[in-house]
Amino acid sequence: MCISVYVKICGIREPEHAALAARLGARAIGVVMSPGSPRDASPETASLVIQAARAASPTVETVLVVDQMPAEQAARMARDLGFDVLQLHGGYERSDFELAETIHPRVWRATSLARDREVHAGDHGEERLLIDGAVPGSGETWDLSTADPERLGSNWLLAGGLSPDNVGAAVRAAHPAGVDVSSGVESIRGEKNPELIERFIVAALAAAAAAAPIRDDGATGRIEAH
Repeated sequence: MCISVYVKICGIREPEHAALAARLGARAIGVVMSPGSPRDASPETASLVIQAARAASPTVETVLVVDQMPAEQAARMARDLGFDVLQLHGGYERSDFELAETIHPRVWRATSLARDREVHAGDHGEERLLIDGAVPGSGETWDLSTADPERLGSNWLLAGGLSPDNVGAAVRAAHPAGVDVSSGVESIRGEKNPELIERFIVAALAAAAAAAPIRDDGATGRIEAH
C-alpha cells in the first residue's frame, strides 16, 4: 500500500502556476512542446516556467513533453533549455530512446494500453513509464482494471482523465507510484486553474497518506470524471 505519491502537473505555460504547484508539493512540472496542442509552449515560455518552478522548490523536476518531435531534436532541446527529464509520448521506438539518452540521460516513456496492451515498464530503457488514456490530453477516462501492476512495476505514473474529484479513488485503486494531470486542472482547454491545481495536489497526497483500503462494491475500477 503506497504511503506517498509523486505528483506531476503537466501542460504548464504560466510561471506562477509552476511556482504554485511546486510550493504545494508537486514533484514534477511538465511543459508541452507540440505544435497544434492547446498547451504548446515556446522555448522562451519553457525557460520561464523552469526558472519559476526551481525558485519555488529546488527539488522539483522539470519535464519536457513531446509527441511529434524527432527524438534527437527533443533531447537536444531538453538539454539546451535545462529540463531535468525528457518525456517521449506515443509512437517512439526503443531506438529513439537509446538515441535520446546519448544526449539527455533522463528519458521517460508515455503510452497507453490502447496503443500497447502488452507494455512493460523498462521495455524501451526508459527511466519511468507513464500510462495515459487513449487520447492524450483529452481528459477521457479509462478502465483501471486493465492495468496489470505486476507488468507495470513499481515506478509508473497514472494519467488520463484524472481530476481533483477522482484522483483519490484512482490512487487507491491502482496504487501507482505517481499521478499526472493536465486537462483535469484546467478551467478551459489549455488554461490552468490555480484552485484546481491546489485541489488536485491536496487530494492526491491525502489519498496516498491515508492508504485507505479499496471498498468492494463490485466496481470495475473505471475512474470517472466529475
